[in-house]
Amino acid sequence: MELRYEGKAKRVYRTGDPGVYLCEYKDDATAFNAQKRGTIPHKGEVNCTIAGIIFTYLEQRGIPTHFLRQVSPTQMEVKAVRILPIEVVIRNRTAGSLCQRLGLERGIPIQPPLLEFYYKNDPLGDPLITPDHIALLGLATPSEVEQLATKARQINQHLQDFFRRCDLELIDFKLEFGRDPQGEILLADEISPDTCRLWDLRGSGEQRVLDKDLFRFDLGDPVAGYQEVLQRIRAAYPTASPRP
Repeated sequence: MELRYEGKAKRVYRTGDPGVYLCEYKDDATAFNAQKRGTIPHKGEVNCTIAGIIFTYLEQRGIPTHFLRQVSPTQMEVKAVRILPIEVVIRNRTAGSLCQRLGLERGIPIQPPLLEFYYKNDPLGDPLITPDHIALLGLATPSEVEQLATKARQINQHLQDFFRRCDLELIDFKLEFGRDPQGEILLADEISPDTCRLWDLRGSGEQRVLDKDLFRFDLGDPVAGYQEVLQRIRAAYPTASPRP
């Protein structure tokens, strides 16, 4: 297979079917725009499995995704889409860069949830952008921007329910979308502890963190944190599995 793209967390290959790509999840970990690098053993397997379960869960609730099936512990087949260079972030509590930018205390509930757009551009540091910036750069049409916002808010509602059942609170998360050959906007990339802040409803203080912040800020063992999230999901959804 031809390697089409390699990012910080995944490799994407062309397959014999032009409408299908193979997405391979890596154990590599990066933070602060790749200024911090490392490896989290078994992260690729955990994230691939979690993402497949969540994509299936969302599709059952009417959210179209690029996910087709998981074909190995670290690989899934996905629909061939052209990724929009826009990251959509939903925040349910204050954390991370939002606190740094606005001087807010960490952990304040946000109601209604805050939606932000970021320009997916590593050399520029993935800057925060507005719908007017998106139009200026020609990244998406106004109709598509409205679709992204609507889908992101719907996904947030579904994922809050999903993780609450696992005794986890969804603090914030990042989404990416792509256009299929027919121009439909599909949820793409991944949803995992790499892209979500997840706090343990059974814990307190820094011990509540069960996501990539364990790696970012050396708060604990990221291997154990990621595995705990997967175990919680399997316990809460014993019949759930990525489509074979």
